[in-house]
Amino acid sequence: MLSLIATRRLQAAIFALLAGNTIYYILAGRFSEALESVAWYALLILFLFEASRARQSLVPGALLLIHGLRLLATFAILTSAVLYVREQEWLDATNLLLWIAVVVLLEFEIQRPATVAAHRSAFALSAALLYAALGLLVLVWLARGKWMNAWDATLWLAAFGILEMDLLQPRSELRTKQ
Repeated sequence: MLSLIATRRLQAAIFALLAGNTIYYILAGRFSEALESVAWYALLILFLFEASRARQSLVPGALLLIHGLRLLATFAILTSAVLYVREQEWLDATNLLLWIAVVVLLEFEIQRPATVAAHRSAFALSAALLYAALGLLVLVWLARGKWMNAWDATLWLAAFGILEMDLLQPRSELRTKQ
């Protein structure tokens, strides 16, 4: 298992690379790709912030702003899904729908930990299948010569893998590592 410092450095590196991908899609991608990239990056930052202890010190107005931004980013992601279907970009649409399923699963893990604990194997299997399907899409993009899509998808898999490890680690373990 990575130390807390190594994990934080790896997270920072992946976030920087994802920011670079977002800038790339804004400058060189289709509108649907840029919209999706910005929205997912914003959601990731908001999700991490909400999952952190910093959330507890916020005033109610700030929480309302965070929820509003999450809603806006979610709307942008759904808009991207519609655009991908209209553009007949089936791999992008499939990728987007799989990521939506991953986020739903993560939200459930955070909001209903007792239910997840009671059905740990079912949740673990669901997560493994979703991540395997996303990994398969990376291979398909590579086979089609879509290097940027494969790179972006690999970074997102790494980001969520680290996020899952961090979220599933007991809080007591985190305190002893600090």
